[in-house]
This record gives sequence, structure tokens and C-alpha cells, in this order.
Amino acid sequence: SHTRFPIGISFPAGSGLVAFAAATGVMPLDMPESVLVRFKGKMQPGITLRDLVHAIPLYAIKQGLLTVEKKGKKNIFSGRILEIEGLPDLKVEQAFELTDASAERSAAGCTIKLNKEPIIEYLNSNIVLLKWMIAEGYGDRRTLERRIQGMEKWLANPELLEADADAEYAAVIDIDLADIKEPILCAPNDPDDARPLSAVQGEKIDEVFIGS
Repeated sequence: SHTRFPIGISFPAGSGLVAFAAATGVMPLDMPESVLVRFKGKMQPGITLRDLVHAIPLYAIKQGLLTVEKKGKKNIFSGRILEIEGLPDLKVEQAFELTDASAERSAAGCTIKLNKEPIIEYLNSNIVLLKWMIAEGYGDRRTLERRIQGMEKWLANPELLEADADAEYAAVIDIDLADIKEPILCAPNDPDDARPLSAVQGEKIDEVFIGS
């Protein structure tokens, strides 16, 4: 459910829909609207990618596009595609951290606009890994070779999809990284309840659970 960006874009599906697709070879999909999240500037010292993940709901709350209260809940991301721009030089693994977290937003899927360079680096490292797997006898050799060929074909002429210049969005959320000067966390039991650290400092804590 959390892998929204494995080799492009993916959509979650329940067991009934998966069974339907397996039986018919067809999966009906209504094209969702998109919400654009546009970062600008540079990350401040001490700020991590997890803070950027939490900045998305925080800024949506500020714009009145997301509410924490369950009654009359408002969530601009629900069932829509989350499109992220403004962080073009992230490593692909870092991009996964942002896109996978779109599940917490109840988004249907997520994309992030990267430059070609980190993607080329990622694919080259994958090719090395896949060739090692073949040499060590892991998996089906022909399947792995097809994957390598697909990656090498793209690397020979790397092209990336991007939004049309006149694309329309259900909402646009602008986030200036210069304004994020402290960690952002989410209050217990609700990943939408994003708050800056200063808003919760001084709270008495009786128990701590560290998990992944």
C-alpha cells in the first residue's frame, strides 16, 4: 500500500479489484485529479526529509485544505494524485521516502519530478546489482536480463515525463524551505496532525515507543 513510486507510478487496489483484474486482464481506473506540492529554496540546517514529508499536511492545514477533526473531515489529497516538484536533485531512494508517505495522505498515487542525473545513477547501480544476481544464480536469468535491457534502452536515450505547462490542479501548495527552520512532527494516532516542534515542546511524556 505504501509503494506509490516503484518504477513510475502505481495505484493501490483491494483484493476484489485485484481478483477482477486477474480474471479479466482489465483493471478499471478513473483518472484522478492532481494536487501539486511545489517546494522552493534550500533545506535549512538540521532539517531532514521526514520534516518535508510532514510539511505537506502542515501547509495543507494552513491553507484550509486539510483538517484534523474527524467530523466533517476535509482532505484535499484523498483519492487524488500527489505531484511533487522543487526537489530535483534528490537521490531516488530519498524520493521514495516522500512518495511512499503519500499513503498517509490517502492519495491515490504520487510522482516526484527529478533531474535525469539521480535516475541515471540509480539505474546504473541497479544494472550492476542485477548482473551480480545473474552471476550468483539468483532469480530467473531471462527475467533479470530483460530488466537490464529495459534499463539500458532508457539510459541510451533518457527522457522523463513532466506535467504540461498549462496543467490544472485541484489545489497547489507552495512550500518555501527557508520557512522550515525546526523539525515537524505528527501528534499521536494521526499522520495528518502535523505540528512544528515548538508547538509541542514542554509536553510531559510518560511512555515512548520507537518503531518502524
